[in-house]
Amino acid sequence: MPLFKDIETIDYSQLVSWEQDALKAFIAKMENKEHLFPCIPAIQSFSLRHLRYAFVCCIGSNQATIELAAILKEFALNCKSYGKYTTLIIFFETPQSLIAKKTVEDFELLFWKQLRLLNKLDEEKWPQHIPEDPSESEWEYCFNGEQYFMYCATPKHKDRQSRYFPYVMMAITPRWVLQEFNKNTNYAEKIRREVRERIKNYDAISVHSALNNYGNKDNYEWKQYFLRDDNTELSSCPFLRRLSNQKEEK
Repeated sequence: MPLFKDIETIDYSQLVSWEQDALKAFIAKMENKEHLFPCIPAIQSFSLRHLRYAFVCCIGSNQATIELAAILKEFALNCKSYGKYTTLIIFFETPQSLIAKKTVEDFELLFWKQLRLLNKLDEEKWPQHIPEDPSESEWEYCFNGEQYFMYCATPKHKDRQSRYFPYVMMAITPRWVLQEFNKNTNYAEKIRREVRERIKNYDAISVHSALNNYGNKDNYEWKQYFLRDDNTELSSCPFLRRLSNQKEEK
C-alpha cells in the first residue's frame, strides 16, 4: 500500500470509495473552524503538510498487519525528512456491518490485537532503553527501533468526539517529534493548556484522567492510546501478553 505524501496532491481517482470518504472526513475535521479539533499540534502538522497518509484493510486481520508493517517500516526510515511535526495517519477499512455489531470496547480490543500482531513482524529488537512492561512509566510502543505515541479513533465514539472518526483511524507520532515540541517548555505547556480547554468544548464528557505527560512517574502512555467513550479504563495493558508469549516461546 502506498504511503501518500501530501493530502492535496492525492489523485482521488486512484482511491476506492471508502478511501475517498475517509480522506474527505479527515480534511473536514482538520479544517472545521467552528468546532476546533483539540489537538493543536495535529492541526499545525496538517496545515504544514507534514502528515503522511495510508489506507489499510480491516483492523486486526493478518493482511492489515502485513500492510501496516510495510507502511510503518517505510515511515520509520524516512520520517525525519517529512517535517518536524510529522505523524502517520492510518485509515482502516471499516465496513458498516462491522460497525453495527461492535462496541467501543470491542474496537479497543481490536486496536490492541493489531499492536500485538504488528509487534510480531518487527524485524528490529525492542530498544534497550525502553521498558518492555507497559506498567512502567517510561514504556511506549516501538517498531523498527522507533518510539511512537499511538492514537486511535473509532466510529462508535459518541460523547468523546475527539476520539470519533467514521472509520477506525490511527495516528502514529514518533517520540522525537514530541521531544522537539517540548524543547520550548513554556510554549509546550501553554499549548497543552489550550488543548485541554478545547477538549472541554469538543467533547460531551470530561477530560479523561489518563491524559498526562510522558516521563512523569504517574503517567502510563498505553492508557492514552485508546480512550473509551466514558471515563473507565482497562485494569492492565493488553500488550502485556507480548511478555507472556515471549516466556512461553522460551
